[in-house]
Amino acid sequence: MAEQIFHDHPADRAFRPAKVLSRVAIYAILILWAVICLFPIYWTITTTFKAAPDVMQGHMVPWWDYAPKMLGLRSIGLSPETIFAESTVREEFLKRFWNSTVVAVCSSTLAVLLGSSAAYGLSRFTYRFGFMKNADISFFFLSQLILPPVVLALPFLVLYKALGLLDTRIGLILLYTLTVLPIVIWIMRDQFSSIPTELEEAALVDGLSIWGAFVTIILPIALPGMVAAFILSLVLTWNEYFFAALLTSTNAKTLPVMVASQTGSQGISWWSMAALSFAAILPLIVIGIVLEKYIIKGMAAGAVK
Repeated sequence: MAEQIFHDHPADRAFRPAKVLSRVAIYAILILWAVICLFPIYWTITTTFKAAPDVMQGHMVPWWDYAPKMLGLRSIGLSPETIFAESTVREEFLKRFWNSTVVAVCSSTLAVLLGSSAAYGLSRFTYRFGFMKNADISFFFLSQLILPPVVLALPFLVLYKALGLLDTRIGLILLYTLTVLPIVIWIMRDQFSSIPTELEEAALVDGLSIWGAFVTIILPIALPGMVAAFILSLVLTWNEYFFAALLTSTNAKTLPVMVASQTGSQGISWWSMAALSFAAILPLIVIGIVLEKYIIKGMAAGAVK
């Protein structure tokens, strides 16, 4: 059997260095972008262990520019020497953290349940409300995000005062559910639209009801999108500050309000603010890492039909 010898074409040999250089450039850009995105987190963590002069002088590298101190953790009662001692500041921090957790989880769960039901109806049935059809109704929900929060401040303040919902967690839960509901409906409508209707038709032929087909067939397929919508809602409600500062005072105050309160006549307590900020973003980082595959699946599900 004759041996066949393949020779590289000169154009291929010239193309290889360009391909390597382009790949190196792409990775360099990605690494630079990752550094830019992660730098605020790095700054927050390191500021937790800085004194005021280190913050003002812009020291960045611990044990190189400055000697780390436990000022930030000590200010919220979580340093090694204070964590087992009684601390009113730590109790206040844990109370605000619990308020944020309850409000964010409950409002996100409620928004996903209501938004998924509305999105399923808009993707499977035809509605007409006056001149508005399905596409107009969907856009109406999304258009609610156009209003700036400050426009709604006075109406909600008057309404909540009349209903006795000021400084209550249930008041924030209802309001936050309303604010993230359009986003959930928009995400889940595309999610349900990407699922073939033949699956439900086959389930109906097998004797299942519409709700039975939804729970047993559609819901498992749409689960990644629901998780992605839940996480997005959780991030938005967890970080919300304006309404939390406006509608709460003592009992239902959340963690973002506590972070913003680290200012006074003596200036900004940078280490306290950094420690509280890191405590606020840490749960979101953990959730994002644990549920990363669901986020990717959910965001990409509606792209391929």
